[in-house]
Amino acid sequence: MQRDADNVRHGRAGAWLNHWEPEDDTYWESKGKSIAWNALAITTANLMMAFAVWFVVSAIVVKLNKIGFGFSTTQLFWLAAMPGLAGGTLRILHTFLIPVFGTRKVVSISTAALLIPLIGWNFAVQNSGTPYWLFLVLAFAAGLGGGNFSSFMPSTSLFFPKRLQGTALGLQAGIGNFGVSLVQFLTPWVIGFAILGSTQTTDTGKEMWLQNAVLIWIPFVAFFAIVAWLRLKSIPVQANIRQQGDIFRDKHTWLMTSLYVMTFGSFAGFSTTFPLMIKDLYGGFEKAPDPLSYAFLGPLVGSGARVIAGPLADRFGGGRLTQLSGIGLVGSAISVAFFVQPSSTAEFKWFVLTMLAVFFFAGIGNASTFKQIPMIFQPRQAGGVIGWTAAMAAYGPFIFAVLIAAVIDWTGSPMPFFVGAAVFYAANVGINWWYYLRPGAERPC
Repeated sequence: MQRDADNVRHGRAGAWLNHWEPEDDTYWESKGKSIAWNALAITTANLMMAFAVWFVVSAIVVKLNKIGFGFSTTQLFWLAAMPGLAGGTLRILHTFLIPVFGTRKVVSISTAALLIPLIGWNFAVQNSGTPYWLFLVLAFAAGLGGGNFSSFMPSTSLFFPKRLQGTALGLQAGIGNFGVSLVQFLTPWVIGFAILGSTQTTDTGKEMWLQNAVLIWIPFVAFFAIVAWLRLKSIPVQANIRQQGDIFRDKHTWLMTSLYVMTFGSFAGFSTTFPLMIKDLYGGFEKAPDPLSYAFLGPLVGSGARVIAGPLADRFGGGRLTQLSGIGLVGSAISVAFFVQPSSTAEFKWFVLTMLAVFFFAGIGNASTFKQIPMIFQPRQAGGVIGWTAAMAAYGPFIFAVLIAAVIDWTGSPMPFFVGAAVFYAANVGINWWYYLRPGAERPC
């Protein structure tokens, strides 16, 4: 008996659906819903692995000097920045992959590629003679995980009707973002016992197995890549790269890019720099806090807010939640600025709380902007715009890390950075209100 004969065609390139009409309620209930939710579950699991690999460098760099590497603050910030540089660049490529190669190939192969940086970092941290340039290369390679978002999310937008896209994309991105929290939460624990490889001794005489930070992800990455190859289908929405270029002639592509840089750029940028800021700003005090004991909370809060905000955006509209996100980010960024020149660790709790507010409002906007895009653009274009905006926002870790390091070098404090961020957020509040929210807005959504 031919399985799903009326719905799927099989070929050497994988499984492609012959017909896909998610806006048809009868079709959706009888066939589409089960296929879409299956695709969402598998792609989300793979996306979580992508985020874990993308941000594993941020968890490793705060420990490198403890095991004998003598890198400066600026060098460490550059290592944290490199995955963002790669992720943003690779997302530009990923933006156009789904209509060319299909969901199955793109998700499975790009996930399998994550094994390259994981294996590389495993060997690098075990060799005290590993040069700084090689760490830079491996940090850049970790950006393979950052690239995946710009093909995985457009793929999911094709599987679901517009009325459910806020929920589906919010769930996928939010749960996927949990990979950041997982890697920052698990790293301090897993590096404390032997799995494979050599032992490192810290500057305090404590034993450490830093390679475990990447070793634990290898079996999961391999497993989910295989599941994606065996179980995913591809939507018959095809276009070459030249045809997809029409999105750049629409000004709303660029406006939504700015809004998503405000939200996800902040989430990703601060996820990378939060542990290093804790180390740099509060590490010199007696009984200084362990960066990784707190850094995971930011991505956790932001990811949770994104999951919750997805269904809310479906109900109340993406524009309204984006406005709330932007106003909240303005206030939060200004608040953080008061606690980045500490005189004691007594201010640390307020620094953490105000940073968590930044993550919370960024998470809301991460979901609401992705609700707006499918309402503004037709389906094929919406996928491309989602990929493009995600690509630009993925430069957040690179831009934030480089700018914060430079501002600290110039002024001794990241305060000017947070003031500048607040100004940028305020400008985007104005863009969202004028084009998408006010009475008579050009494209209300």
